[in-house]
Amino acid sequence: MPMGTPTSDGTPKNTGYYVWVGVFFFIVIGVAYSLYYATLKIDYVWRWYRIPQYFLFKEQVEVRAQIQGTVHRITMKEDLVLVEVKEGDIKETYPVPAKALRVREGDFIYPGDVLGAYPRWRVGILMEGLWLTLKVSLIAIIFGVIIGLFGGLARISKNPAFKWLAITYIELIRGSPLLVQIFIWYFVLGTLINTILARHGLIQIPPLWFGVAALACFAGAYVAEIVRAGIQSIHRGQTEASRSLGMTSAQSMLHVILPQALRRILPPLAGQFISLIKDSSLLGIIAIRELTKATREVVTTSLQPFELWFLCALLYLFLTFTLSMFLQYLERRQLIT
Repeated sequence: MPMGTPTSDGTPKNTGYYVWVGVFFFIVIGVAYSLYYATLKIDYVWRWYRIPQYFLFKEQVEVRAQIQGTVHRITMKEDLVLVEVKEGDIKETYPVPAKALRVREGDFIYPGDVLGAYPRWRVGILMEGLWLTLKVSLIAIIFGVIIGLFGGLARISKNPAFKWLAITYIELIRGSPLLVQIFIWYFVLGTLINTILARHGLIQIPPLWFGVAALACFAGAYVAEIVRAGIQSIHRGQTEASRSLGMTSAQSMLHVILPQALRRILPPLAGQFISLIKDSSLLGIIAIRELTKATREVVTTSLQPFELWFLCALLYLFLTFTLSMFLQYLERRQLIT
């Protein structure tokens, strides 16, 4: 067998290894070129240069007068200029950056006239969607873990009420599509809750939190089964040994069983969390402008489906890959300790 460069474990790589590496890159480059060639055949113009404006852009902010009158007084206040427009007994004051001022004292102003204009950097729609996706996913993950932890403990409880409630919850959630659950949370429970709140003069709950609730309950059911399986994988002798030392059932679970189970449930939890980030794309159907909905809106206005949908996929990959690396780091720390 021909010898090659040794691997990290000391075993040499043969020539066939490098041949298959070449095959991999050949396939990847071939697929990319085929896609590019296909776009040429349909006269599609790639416009990647327009993508940065959907993350960060500079807009022109105009300060406009709301009333008709004369510029009565212009006074300096640090970096701002206070423009006072007066007509009889009616007057209004508008703060304008000193360098952006376009009027002088004595000028006659009509409603809508520009008193000053200045550039300002703003976050683009894709960055807003990315941030909202990240925020919704993190909140749903936190609540999903809490629900799953209590659900998993209730699932193995000897109390029939707790056990049957946990089984009912898990089977209902796992047995129905997430899309249907989002509809139920938003159109059914959301309507009922907000109607009751409105009748009592209370602030209504935004759609965002019904989306978070749907994702958290959905993830909690799967986390509960992961927790149950992790706890039951610990040998019964661990519980018996801790009880023989005088620990209660709760102390045994908290100090002996759960720390050992955590090492076993962390890998499947990582997969569940990654899946939850991707599932958050369904929240666009209830008017939550997460990453997928933001991309869809930009595609509608810019007519750039290829660049934007590829970019959307890469942004989801960035989120999931980052979370995967973080959870792998936690897993290694658990194994070391």
